[in-house]
Amino acid sequence: MEAVDSNPEALGVHMANAINKFNILYLHVIEPRMIEVNGKLETPHSLLPMRKAFQGTLIASGGYGREDGNKAVADNYTDLVSFGRLFLANPDLPRRFELDAPLNKYNRSTFYISDPVLGYTDYPFLETST
Repeated sequence: MEAVDSNPEALGVHMANAINKFNILYLHVIEPRMIEVNGKLETPHSLLPMRKAFQGTLIASGGYGREDGNKAVADNYTDLVSFGRLFLANPDLPRRFELDAPLNKYNRSTFYISDPVLGYTDYPFLETST
């Protein structure tokens, strides 16, 4: 189920300002769904107004890869980036990012199922020669 708002940027700023009153240390937000525009993934709405309003550490997630995650931090769009699906499929994700190694593709059909137990423990680790 998708949640929508007539003015998501204004709502995000309002929420950030409201929680600032409680001195919350961090806010973890999910980037609006990305759409493909001219072969590049973009978001129809931006977290930047919320980022500017929130006084704590902002953690963004939602479709980021190594390059665009690094760029989001370097551009001060967010303080940290989380990688949910990529981490599920790549238990050694930091090492893969460090080496710029290929990533395992995740299998969405195995997310959050208990029988059979697949997808959380059987993705291959990166094999490197030492």
